[in-house]
Amino acid sequence: MSRTLVVVSAGLSSPSSTRLLGDRLAQAAARETGAAIEVVELRDLATDIANNLVTGFPSPQLGDAVETVTRADGLIVVTPIFNASYSGLFKSFFDVIEAGSLQGKPVLIAATAGTARHSLALEFALRPLFAYLRADVMPTAVFAASRDWGASDGPDGDLTARIERAAGELAAAVSGRPAAPAVAEEDEFVPFDQQLARLGITSSR
Repeated sequence: MSRTLVVVSAGLSSPSSTRLLGDRLAQAAARETGAAIEVVELRDLATDIANNLVTGFPSPQLGDAVETVTRADGLIVVTPIFNASYSGLFKSFFDVIEAGSLQGKPVLIAATAGTARHSLALEFALRPLFAYLRADVMPTAVFAASRDWGASDGPDGDLTARIERAAGELAAAVSGRPAAPAVAEEDEFVPFDQQLARLGITSSR
C-alpha cells in the first residue's frame, strides 16, 4: 500500500518561503520513502476555517483538507512566525481537527521568519502544540530565516543539511508504520429509521 506525505503550509503569499520550505522537506522525505506528496494550502481555506470556528460545520473543501491531513502517513507542517509564535491561521486549522485524530502520527515541524531571533518558536510554540495533540514529533525541527535562502551557512548551519536530517527522521518514522488504509469510494447510506431498527428502537415523530 502506498504512503502519503502531506504538507500543511500556512504561508500567506504566493509564492511563499513557507511553501518553499515545505516542498523541500517533502521532496527530501519522499526520496527515501517513495511516498506521494499532497499539499494543503491554508491560505485558500482561511474563510472556510473562520466559518467553521463560528458554526461548527466545515465546508466541503475544508472537510476534504481535514481528511487529507488525518489520513496522511506523515505530516510536514510549516508556518510563518508572527509575534514570536505560529500564525493564527495555522493554529485555527488545527483547532478544527477532531481531538485524537493526529495521535501517533509522525509530524515534522518547520517555520520561516525574517530573522533567526524567531527560531525558538519551534520549541516553545509548535512542539508543545503537537505534543498536546499526541502526534509523534520528529526530534529535528527546521527553521529558515530570510538569509538562509541561498546561503551556504546559516545561523544553525547549512539549511540543506538541516532539511536532509529532519526529512530522514520523518522518512524513518513513516517507513516503520503500516500504510494508512485507502479511503472508501463511497460509504453506504443507511436511513435513520433503519439504523434505529437495527438497534431495536422504534422511532417516534
